[in-house]
Amino acid sequence: MNQEISEPSHRLTGLVRNFGLQLSPTPRGARLARLLATEQLRLWGLPTHPAELVVAELAANAATHGRVSGRDFRLLMYVVGDTLRIEVTDTRGDRMPCPRQAATDDAESESGRGLLLVEALADRWGVVPGPPPRKTIWAEVGTDPAESPPLAPHPPR
Repeated sequence: MNQEISEPSHRLTGLVRNFGLQLSPTPRGARLARLLATEQLRLWGLPTHPAELVVAELAANAATHGRVSGRDFRLLMYVVGDTLRIEVTDTRGDRMPCPRQAATDDAESESGRGLLLVEALADRWGVVPGPPPRKTIWAEVGTDPAESPPLAPHPPR
């Protein structure tokens, strides 16, 4: 006997949004990742800070340290509930990330602190080895504008 059910026994209570694309592992690809991610966040009506900076750092790392000629990196963002998850997958699974502190003689260096910034801005972050030769670096940030950390002032030049 067939029975028609008008109400599902459980409902999806929140909207799940996702956005993904493949980009060339170049500085231009990293910039495009940041710009397109920022525009997508605006379309979703979500705050761009700090997610824009997290995407920029993870994409720059993929283009710099995860670069293999002829292999793209992938940006994926999705929102579940009040959490935005950002994932960047590159094809250098043999190079696992590790945040490093700036040495005093390295204080003027303009690189090497991207993961420290991700660590400071994200609620959580980590790395997942993928099927060889890939790895995915992910970060999660809250989407409630009231909970976003304030922008730090830029030091005078």
